[in-house]
Order: sequence, then structure tokens, then C-alpha cells
Amino acid sequence: MERWQNKVAVVSGASAGIGAACTRALLTAGMVVIGLARRQERVEQLRDGLRAQEKKRLHSIKCDVKDEEQVLEAFDWIRRHLGGVDALVSNAGIIATGELSGQADSAAMRSTVETNIMGTVYCVREAFNSMRERGTEGHVVIINSVAGQQVPNLGPMLPSLNIYPASKFALRAMNEIYRQEFQRHKTLVRVSTISPGMVDTDILPQEIQGVVKPHMPMLSSTDVADAVLWTIGTPSNVQVHNITIKPQGEKF
Repeated sequence: MERWQNKVAVVSGASAGIGAACTRALLTAGMVVIGLARRQERVEQLRDGLRAQEKKRLHSIKCDVKDEEQVLEAFDWIRRHLGGVDALVSNAGIIATGELSGQADSAAMRSTVETNIMGTVYCVREAFNSMRERGTEGHVVIINSVAGQQVPNLGPMLPSLNIYPASKFALRAMNEIYRQEFQRHKTLVRVSTISPGMVDTDILPQEIQGVVKPHMPMLSSTDVADAVLWTIGTPSNVQVHNITIKPQGEKF
């Protein structure tokens, strides 16, 4: 990670879970980190566990990634104050529950699609343009899920995962589209996805947490952050397309 010292990284969904873990890990690795989150105050709370030099390299911006204008404003602030973006961890995501074939909440489904897919589109576009315009090495890491490879069958006792797996399948396709586009423009920008199995975070709906957590092994957020650091730290000639990590003993 030496070549990334004092380079600028953006983490979306940085207020908790995987996003917060990635924020801490990138700071520890010596990067300047901008945490984007709807709950900006929770990103600021991360300072409490940081060393003095790491605190200086942490910035937080209130941003709901499904709102394109908020994303544009965030990346404009980064350009004006920090010069641009060198790495992006596109992590923000939510889950809607309820059966697609039943009376599912249409607003919740729309929010899931707009956050998981369009939020990624907005953030990757702005980060990539920053990297391309400056002609620098860059890395885009998209946090996906094993649900983007195979729809988990949680059984009749647990709620449907609704539109969530479909949004993650979309990210899987987008990863390859980005790889081709980044090459087409002859840039030094790489793109990778990290696809974890079940992770112990707040993204899991309460009705799933109550049944699954006592009986199923789970990854921690730091496990995923470690995979992100390894991916970014690989030599610039290495294209890490996707990493799948699961907790030992996972049944899916």
C-alpha cells in the first residue's frame, strides 16, 4: 500500500458496517479518506478510535448516493479541496423485504434499486472522470454480494430478499462494463468487486437477524475491509476482477 500513501479515497455508506470498517482500514494504510453517508455524524464519531494523524486525514460529507445532485456536490468539494479522487469504495446499499409477487412496498423497492444501482453509477462516474482527467492510477472497488452470483434460498420461514439480489446481479454486470470502458479510454484505472457472504451488519432486516445470527456463521466487516485493502494493494498490472469470501461453514 506504499504507493497509496496520502492518496485520496472515497467510501460511500461510510457510517456503519463495511463502509466504516473500510474507512478505518484505508486511514490506517495512510490514505486520505472521505466518508459519504446520510448519517454524517456517525462518520465523525469514527474519529474517537483514530490516531492523531489519521483524524487529520478523515473527512465526512453528508450524501445520499441515490440523489445525483448530492453526489455531484460531494465530488466537487473533493476536487476543490483535495484535488481529486484516487480510489473509490462503492459500498452504500440497502435491502427491501416483502415478496415481489405480493404486496411489497414499492417505495422501498425503488429506493433499493436507486441506492444499490444508480448510487453506484453516480459515484463510479464521478470518481472515474476525476482519475481519467488527471491521468493517474486509480482503483474502483464495488462491494457486491454472493447474492449477485446466486439468489440465496432462505426458506419459507424467512422473508424474501425482494429486489436486492437483482440489484447485486446488476453490479456484477456493471463490473465488466466498467472494466471494458476503462480500457477503452486507455486509462490506468482498475475496477474490482468484493462479493462477501453473510456479514454481521445492520443491513440485514431485523426479521432475518433474529433467526439467522444465532445459527449461522458470519463474516465481520473487517474481514471485508481486509479484502478491499489487499485488492487495492495488488500491483498495478494486476486486474482483480472479483473476490468471493464466505464465512467458514456457511451453507449457501
